Amino acid sequence: CLEVTESALIIDLDQAVRVLNQFRRSGVRLSLDDFGTGYSSLSYLKRLAVDSLKIDKSFVNDLATDNESVTFINSILSLASALNLDVVAEGVENQDQVEILAGLGCKRAQGYFFHKPMPASKFRALLVQQESNN
Repeated sequence: CLEVTESALIIDLDQAVRVLNQFRRSGVRLSLDDFGTGYSSLSYLKRLAVDSLKIDKSFVNDLATDNESVTFINSILSLASALNLDVVAEGVENQDQVEILAGLGCKRAQGYFFHKPMPASKFRALLVQQESNN
């Protein structure tokens, strides 16, 4: 899946639409990263051939203490569902966030709660270790 930020798309939206459509025709899935933090526009979602939205961690950070963040995420999830888009919440750092996101219906998340970033070689080794443990 290729992740593209909103800010990268607005420089030349028509060109971005053409390039993203070429990627999709080649079988590449596309995700709109940092959704809701920059130039979010429903008209962008209508024109862009994306498969998923990534909810920015700024919305995830305060989930346990800020009802407004819950409302924003719930709205993004509803919009994505109506448009048949997948959603990934990024920046998940604790169990409370995982539980709240799951309760809202967010099925995918990433962040330090699951694992810190690592080089591809270490990731391969971790996968091999996991397989040998199962």
